[in-house]
Amino acid sequence: MRRRAVAVLAAALLAAGGCTPQSEEAPVNRGITLPSWYRTDYDSPSADRFLRDIRATGARWVTFTPTWYQRRPGDTEIRRTQETASDAGLRRIVRRAHAHGLKVMIKPHVDLPGDIDRARIRPRDRDAWFASYRRFITHYAALAAETGAEQFSVGTELAGVSGDRAAWTEVVEAVRDRYDGTLTYAANYDEYRRIGFWRELDLIGIDAYWPLSDRPTHSAQRLRRAWQPISARLAAYSREQGRRILFTEAGYVSQRGTTTAPYDWTVSRHPDPAEQSAAYRALLTTFTGQDWWAGVHWWMWDDWPDSAETPGRLAYTPHGKPAEEVLRQEWGAD
Repeated sequence: MRRRAVAVLAAALLAAGGCTPQSEEAPVNRGITLPSWYRTDYDSPSADRFLRDIRATGARWVTFTPTWYQRRPGDTEIRRTQETASDAGLRRIVRRAHAHGLKVMIKPHVDLPGDIDRARIRPRDRDAWFASYRRFITHYAALAAETGAEQFSVGTELAGVSGDRAAWTEVVEAVRDRYDGTLTYAANYDEYRRIGFWRELDLIGIDAYWPLSDRPTHSAQRLRRAWQPISARLAAYSREQGRRILFTEAGYVSQRGTTTAPYDWTVSRHPDPAEQSAAYRALLTTFTGQDWWAGVHWWMWDDWPDSAETPGRLAYTPHGKPAEEVLRQEWGAD
């Protein structure tokens, strides 16, 4: 029996006993995402500086997001474009991350043009789409194995197709044929309960963009209260599935009102780094120490030079803002 098969069997036995794997077997991830928007991003001269700065926050993980595209929601073919990070660049930045003492999650994305939500992907021929998707995802699974990436996501926020349990089970099997590391799927916060294949994976992944307030707030205490019922539901779901929960994404722009719609890049035109930092602190103080929680990969670090559509003072990055100091405090930066 292969090592990954043993791990899956052990998790299944834990689930049968109503238990969740404990932290000594799967340490808490302290991660930050460094996404790519163009073919050469991961070869940028800024890469080493970004990785060094990420490590300095106390982070021990970094996520990379190579992205393929389809033209319309109903299309069946997923393709590389000039906005897809090159394989050579991805290999190099994984090596650089390891050299900086960071573990790596590779989290491939499929996107639509412009601002169209990938959750709208509903191919007219699902069999053809899943065949294309398997080619895409197994390409990166093989690359993850080759580079020694410690974690891999088999998909991200594909709510229009993620309910097809049989097709996704085939996807996971194809990935496991090529990659022996830890597997997850990054479900949106309003999608995760519709996923039928968590038992095939090692971690439940959730992009944790729950609205926490009906108005702007700087009160971390108020935000912690908002997290409490969500935390209770997640703890119960973790026990039910026999899997720990990783926040594969979580983040807040430094704009007034970000806690009312954390998924919104443009919730306001008014900078508010204090609301962003309160949201960071509330999430970390709510979930740190929960045995079912596997950690967080924050969205996101700095944009690459000349690639940003959102000014840095309004963007998701915590870099150079009070939220970065929250990370250093909560993560015990060296």
